[in-house]
Amino acid sequence: MNERIRAKTVRLISLDGQQLGIMGTQQALESARQEGHDLVEVSPNSDPPVCKIMDYGKYKYQASKRFQEGKKKSKAFQLKEIRLRPHTEEHDLAFKIRNLRKFLEKKDRVKVTIMFRGRELTYLDTGIHLLERIAQEVAHRGTIDQPPTREGWRVTMLLVPK
Repeated sequence: MNERIRAKTVRLISLDGQQLGIMGTQQALESARQEGHDLVEVSPNSDPPVCKIMDYGKYKYQASKRFQEGKKKSKAFQLKEIRLRPHTEEHDLAFKIRNLRKFLEKKDRVKVTIMFRGRELTYLDTGIHLLERIAQEVAHRGTIDQPPTREGWRVTMLLVPK
């Protein structure tokens, strides 16, 4: 018996889904035992509470199987990161942008980071312009989820696939 059933009367539903009516808790429990199944409280907030006769072990097994199937179908996204410097050469930048496009095609989120060292921090606006340029070049594949933000010696931007 489910120890949580404290009401004196419950609305009972049979194994095949038919309503058996309102009856006492002990009587409903006895009906479940006669059928060789469990009495499970389905809706505790209704008045009177709704209980169903079912095989609880089988129910839990099927619920876990449904959960596993849902996990298989949903693809967990990955967060990729591309790191740059504020004065990255054109060829290297093109290479990084090509990789960024591949990541977005695979439906991965991409964090683009511009790292500054020493006095390069005075060129903060150069780094932000670089991130905006990157966002424009991959605009057909992804959108900006988090605009460029400064985090100490770094400026980061998060791109998500469309």
